[in-house]
Amino acid sequence: MATRRPTIWQRAAAWCRRNLPTRESMEGNRLLRPVAHRVLAPELWRFTRRSVPRGVALGVVVGFLAPVAQTPIAALLALPVRANVPVAALTTFITNPLTTPLIWAAGYYIGRWVLHLDASVPGQPIRDAATSGWMQWLMSDAAPALAVGLLILTAVTAVAGYGLAVFGWRWWIAHKWRGRLRNKAASDADGTSLLE
Repeated sequence: MATRRPTIWQRAAAWCRRNLPTRESMEGNRLLRPVAHRVLAPELWRFTRRSVPRGVALGVVVGFLAPVAQTPIAALLALPVRANVPVAALTTFITNPLTTPLIWAAGYYIGRWVLHLDASVPGQPIRDAATSGWMQWLMSDAAPALAVGLLILTAVTAVAGYGLAVFGWRWWIAHKWRGRLRNKAASDADGTSLLE
């Protein structure tokens, strides 16, 4: 008999379980060692309806704006925000080698549109950045467009992620309650009582 392939949600959940930082791995991180007692506080590791959306929004902000050390930065910023540390760390993976060029290009085009730089930036700055030196490109007129665009994209994506996390949390809780009510109704129909 052939085994069923796991669904995409089951595979995503398994990937999250494999890649979520554990408290032990955070304890061993040398960058976090001075504040490990604060970062490893139990309330920052519980999945609650308030901490999970905060973790999603924080992870998006750190993922978009911090070029390096995203996971430790997200863990440190989770302290004052009271966000869930594993969710914040996992959400920083929204930026990776495949998505970062797309995010930067979108940020540049959004910033160019907002700042009305269509006529003042000659050529193709994104392509020029790949062929010329990065420092020269950063000092050009394209850098303000990229910075403004990334800030706008970060804010919109963080708010959208927060909203999706709130909606997803409510859907999950409602799904659990419907299952409990269904099980209770089935056990009542069988004539058995939960109190026995």
